Amino acid sequence: MSFDALLGNEQLKTDLARSLRTGHISHCYLITGPQGSGKHTLARLLAAAILCQGRDKPCGVCHPCRKVLEGGHPDFITWEDPDYQKIPVKLIRETFRPDVFIKPNESEHKIYMISQELGLEGQNALLTILEEPPAYAVFLLLADNPQKLLPTVRSRCRELKLSALPRQLLEERLSRDFPQASREDLRRAAERSGGFLGQAKALLEEGLSLPPQTAAFVRAFAGGDALALTELLVPMEKWKRDALIPVLSGWLALLEEALAGYREISTLAGEIAARRTSPDIYRAIQALQKALTYAQGNVSPGAICGWLAWALR
Repeated sequence: MSFDALLGNEQLKTDLARSLRTGHISHCYLITGPQGSGKHTLARLLAAAILCQGRDKPCGVCHPCRKVLEGGHPDFITWEDPDYQKIPVKLIRETFRPDVFIKPNESEHKIYMISQELGLEGQNALLTILEEPPAYAVFLLLADNPQKLLPTVRSRCRELKLSALPRQLLEERLSRDFPQASREDLRRAAERSGGFLGQAKALLEEGLSLPPQTAAFVRAFAGGDALALTELLVPMEKWKRDALIPVLSGWLALLEEALAGYREISTLAGEIAARRTSPDIYRAIQALQKALTYAQGNVSPGAICGWLAWALR
């Protein structure tokens, strides 16, 4: 089995397998990547590998592996509180910290997966554990945006950064999981997902209708209408990053399609390709790539949209 259940990310999987073979297990792993990138999949595979009793870790067939992957291992614990957006600091101080110092039930390690966002107080409370953890404890922190974590927390973690999947690999997997979907829908889902399987699946499950902002972007950019671009981006300044990122990713995918000149080019990408020069499109691609980098960091949507209104004119 190994880490094959996680699609792509070959170098990351090779490095993890090598470190586990040599017995090098970190006390804290920071698993990062956008929504739908496979963070939960990797966390469960890593937990299974650490507790695995087989040779090829995770073997997927030994008792500990099966219990982890089925969600029933007593030494693999998920910490979250669905009643709150962020894990309350009280939960960490009064429940989490005391539990960490209780020895494992049936394994050499006790693994905690924290997939919910931590506020500053919660991070500081967790930091007191990360500074001097018991030898058996392993923490798996999952984060869409690692910049939201304190440097003192990040410095105590080994970061595992999940990457976008190659287009061909992603479309092959989608065609297997959605055999009734048309080739065009598979291609569009792959493009708009930014290369992340979870997002592509969600698009196919929910339908591929484009947000109205995308058609407006194509009209404004293809027509070189700077005023229309500004009028489009100003309301988006109030959006949250989670809403902004997929829309900008969709714009980027259209621009890349227009520049590449695929044979089966979509109508919107074709409009851009017909009305703007290749250098224009390339500059816009660079601007959107930078905007997405900003959005995945600590830059506010207001600043990103304001900058794009200038950079795309």
